[in-house]
Amino acid sequence: MTRLKNKVSIITGGASGIGEAISKIFYHEGSKICVIDNNSDKLETFEKSINSKDNLLSFNFDVSNEEKWKNCIKIILEKWSKVDILVNNAGMSLRSNFEEMKKSEWDKVFAVNSTAVMLGTQNVIGNMKKNKSGSIINISSIFGIVGSARSSTAYHASKGSSRIFTKTIAAQYGKHNIRSNSIHPGFTDTPMTEDIHSIEEVRDERLAMTPMGRLGTPEDIAYGALYLASDESSWVTGSELVIDGGETCW
Repeated sequence: MTRLKNKVSIITGGASGIGEAISKIFYHEGSKICVIDNNSDKLETFEKSINSKDNLLSFNFDVSNEEKWKNCIKIILEKWSKVDILVNNAGMSLRSNFEEMKKSEWDKVFAVNSTAVMLGTQNVIGNMKKNKSGSIINISSIFGIVGSARSSTAYHASKGSSRIFTKTIAAQYGKHNIRSNSIHPGFTDTPMTEDIHSIEEVRDERLAMTPMGRLGTPEDIAYGALYLASDESSWVTGSELVIDGGETCW
């Protein structure tokens, strides 16, 4: 279990759901990990599950805060001197109808799902250029590729923004051996989807839309991130890794 040996990884939203699964798999594959999460209780629980002062840093802040990002990277570089991998996983959804949605709600979704992706990338890219190596992985969604009848317009638009941003970074920084890829999960059981997946009608509908007949798990997504983080994907950039049980095949 050394696919990420000697790597330094940052995972946002890394204390629960898909982010937690990514953080744990990266750690067990040999990476030093920096976990960022805005939920202090979940972050504390995660820290206890890892229990490593040498190979774990944790930060409790909103990923749309530019100054917090700058301080976080400063501390990481002081401790470990480099950043090899950035996983922009933190995200939020919105349960409001388009016609009833407030601009402030739209802005908040974009702040977390789009602007924070830019901030994280902007703050690590200089060190990656210096080291002539880096892997940036942005957790988008199948709803960053296709539309839907149920999910919010803000969620779709922000995840689509993350998708195109990913490709642009790939095009501009490939010459520095920096790779940028997006992952597009389908319907996955996480704390963020627990409320809607607990509604039997919605869950049954989503199961019916998924050819493999089950919803995804955080680990299903995390192993895709592990591949993109590892040197096994050294010639993969600008790609969209769809992990959705076949839903977008229809």
